[in-house]
Amino acid sequence: MRTLALLVVCVLIHSAAADPLPNTKPLTTEGDLAKQMVDGIHKYLDRELVAAPKKREELWRKFDPKTKRERLKHILGVVDPRVPPKLESYGEFRSDGQVTPTGGEQVYRIRWDVLPGFVAEGLFVQGKRNRHVGAAIAIPHAGQTPEDLVGLGSGKKEDPYVLKLIEHGLDVYIPAIVDRTDTHSGNVRMNRWTNYSHREWIHRMAYEMGRTVPGYEVQQVLALLDHWAPRYGELKLPIGVIGHGDGGRIALFAAALDERINCCQVSGAFGPQEKLWKQPIDRNVWGMLSEFGDSEIASMIAPRKLIIDPVPSQKWDGPTAPKAGRSGTAPGNIEPFKYEEVSEEYRRIGVEAKKSITLLKNSEPHIDSDVFLKLMGAFAEKKKILQTADHIRFIQGIVTNGADKPEVVQKRLLDRQVAFTQNLWRLSEPVRKDYWKKADASSPEKWEQSCEPYRNHFHEEAIGKLPEPTMPLNPRSRQIYDTPKWTGHEVMLDVYDDVFAYGIVLLPRDLKPGEKRPVVVCQHGLEGRPTDVCDPKQRTKYYNSFGAQLADRGYIVFAPQNPYIFDTHFRQIMRKANPLKLSLFSFIIRQHQRIIDWLETQPNVDPKRIAFYGLSYGGKTAMRVPAVEKRYCLSICSGDFNEWIGKIVSTELPMSYMFTKEYDMLEFNLGHTYNYAEMANLIAPRPFMVERGHDDGVGIDEMIAYEFAKVRYLYENRLKIGDRTELEFFVGGHEIHGKGTFAFLDKHLKWTPK
Repeated sequence: MRTLALLVVCVLIHSAAADPLPNTKPLTTEGDLAKQMVDGIHKYLDRELVAAPKKREELWRKFDPKTKRERLKHILGVVDPRVPPKLESYGEFRSDGQVTPTGGEQVYRIRWDVLPGFVAEGLFVQGKRNRHVGAAIAIPHAGQTPEDLVGLGSGKKEDPYVLKLIEHGLDVYIPAIVDRTDTHSGNVRMNRWTNYSHREWIHRMAYEMGRTVPGYEVQQVLALLDHWAPRYGELKLPIGVIGHGDGGRIALFAAALDERINCCQVSGAFGPQEKLWKQPIDRNVWGMLSEFGDSEIASMIAPRKLIIDPVPSQKWDGPTAPKAGRSGTAPGNIEPFKYEEVSEEYRRIGVEAKKSITLLKNSEPHIDSDVFLKLMGAFAEKKKILQTADHIRFIQGIVTNGADKPEVVQKRLLDRQVAFTQNLWRLSEPVRKDYWKKADASSPEKWEQSCEPYRNHFHEEAIGKLPEPTMPLNPRSRQIYDTPKWTGHEVMLDVYDDVFAYGIVLLPRDLKPGEKRPVVVCQHGLEGRPTDVCDPKQRTKYYNSFGAQLADRGYIVFAPQNPYIFDTHFRQIMRKANPLKLSLFSFIIRQHQRIIDWLETQPNVDPKRIAFYGLSYGGKTAMRVPAVEKRYCLSICSGDFNEWIGKIVSTELPMSYMFTKEYDMLEFNLGHTYNYAEMANLIAPRPFMVERGHDDGVGIDEMIAYEFAKVRYLYENRLKIGDRTELEFFVGGHEIHGKGTFAFLDKHLKWTPK
C-alpha cells in the first residue's frame, strides 16, 4: 500500500509539473541542473579567456607607463617598502674542504635584507677575468639551486650559461628561490602537514594579504639592485637579469617594474598565459589576464633590451601525491610552451616596442646567452672597468668557511617568507581601520551613503564585477512539492549565455490575491542543494529543512542552487576566474540579482521584505551577496561568521584553511580591506544576525565573539541601532538552530507566523 501511495503522489506531482507558475514557461530541462550550472560557468570563463588578449589591447591604450607599473606592482604584491640595502657574504663556497669553482672565479655565499625580517640568500660569483664589465642577476627555476647554475650542485649539471657569463667578465648574483617540494609545508607544533608545495604553502597565506610568491621574489631582485645599482650606475656599467622557468617570470616582472635593469632575458617562460589556471596555483595572480599578458609586460621593458629565449622550460607533472597525514594540494602542472605559441605572443607586441626585443630562433636545446652577453658587452664598451680589489670592498662582513647545504638555505628562506606574511595578518586590523576612516557614522543614512565607494570597491576589487546581465529573465518552472501548507516549484532564470540561476520557490497555500508577504532566501552550504533546505518529509542533516520550516510559518521561501558543488570542478572556476579579476562570487552575486529581479515580479512578494539566511558556505554567501545586493533587507549568517582573515592565513589555528583542500576560499588582499566585521559594515544599517553553535568546528567562540564585538560596536555605539543586530550562541554544532534567527526574521520582517 505504501508503494502505491508513493506512486500516486509521484504521478500527481508529475501531472502538476505540466502546469508552470503564472508568467513562466514550462521547465523542461532534464539532468542534474547543478552540474549544468557549474559547466555553464566554465563555458563562460573559457570564452572570456580566449577574448582576453583582444580586450587587453583596448584597455592598454588608456594607461600611461607609470600607471601600468603601479597596477602590475599591486597585483603582484610588490607594495611593501624595502628595508635599507644591506648585503654581506657569510661564507666562501667549499665542497669537501676545497674551493671548487672551475677556473679561477670566486664564489661567495651572500645574504641581503629585503623586507622586515625577510632576508634573501644566494651566491655571488666574481667575474673571471679580474675585471668586471657589469652585473647579471641569474634567477633559477623553482627546484634549481644557485649551486646548480654554476655547476657546483650535487645533482644534475645544468646548462653552463651562467659560467659563460662569468667567463666574459660579468659579476653574477644568483638568488635562491622557494622550491616545490612539500617537506616543510605544515606546522611542527601541531604536527599538521599537507602535500602543498612550499610555494603553494606561502601562496595561500600571502594571496589573502595581497601578496604573491612571484612578488616576493621580485622584491629579492629589487633589493639586490638597491644595494649594487648605485655603484654600477656610478661607473655606467650595465645590470641585466636572466632567468629560466619561474626565474624567467621573475626576470620579466622585475625588468618591467624597474628601469635600473638595462637588459633582460626570459628563458622558457614567455608565452600566452590564458591557460594560467592549469599551472601551479603559486602562479595565480588576481586580474593578471584582464590587464597584462606577456606581450604587454614585454612592451613595458622597451626601449631597454629584452631577449625572449623559446627554449622549453622544465616540465612539472604536478604536486606530490597525497599520503597519510599529507593532502589538500591544488592541482596544476607545468607544460613547456611550443615555439608557435611563443612566436604568436611575440607577434602581439607593438611595432615600436619590438625594436628593442629579440626573439631567438627555435634551434638550441639549452639556454642561449650569446645575445645577452653581446648586449651587455655593448653597454659596457669603453666604460671604466671596476677592478677586483675595488669591487671586494663593497662586500660587507667577514668571509668564513661556512658550508650550509641548499636544503638548509631553503628552510630558512621559507620560514622568513612565512614569518613576514603571518606578521602582515597580525598587523592587518589597524590597516583595515585606517582604510575605513572615511565612513561616516553620524547617522544610519550617512553611513549607508558613505559606504557606497567601499561597496563598489568590494564588488570590483575583492569579488570581481561581471557586467550587468541584459538578456531577458526567461523564467521556466515546474512543480516538485505538494504539501498541505505549501507547494514547491523549481525555477530557472537566464543570466548570461550558458549561465543561469536556479532554485526552488515555496509558496504558501493561503496566499490571498493582492496580499504581499515577506520572502526568505534560504541558502545551502558546500556541496548542498536546494532540496536539502526544502525537504518536507524529514529534518535534513545540518539544515533541519529550515526553508520548509519557514514555509510552514507562512513565509514565501526561495532556495537557490549556488555553484559550489562537485569539488575540484567548481574550485577550478576560481582558477579560471581570478586572472580575469573574477571569482566564484562574481557569478553568485549576479545569480542572486536575477533571483530578486524575478521575485519582485511575483504578485504576492513584498519587494521591500526579501531577507537572506545561509548556513556554512551559505553563511559565506550571507556576508558577501547582501554586502553588494542592497535589496536584501537583512542577512543572517549561520555556521560561518569568523575572524575570517585569521582563519584563512594563520598556521597556528587547527581549523585554518591553511590545512585543507579548499583553495577556493582565497580572495586577493581581503586581509587589508574586508574582514567579516567590514563586510557587516556594508550590510549596515540593515539588520544583521549571526547564529553560532558552541561546538561548530569552523571556529571557536572567542574568535566569533571578538569579530562580532566590532559589529555590535558599530550598530549600538556609533549608529545607535543596537536592536538591529544579534549574536545567538546555542548548544550544538554546525547546523541551523532556527530559534533566535526565526524570531529575528519575524521581528524585522514584521511577520506573525501562521
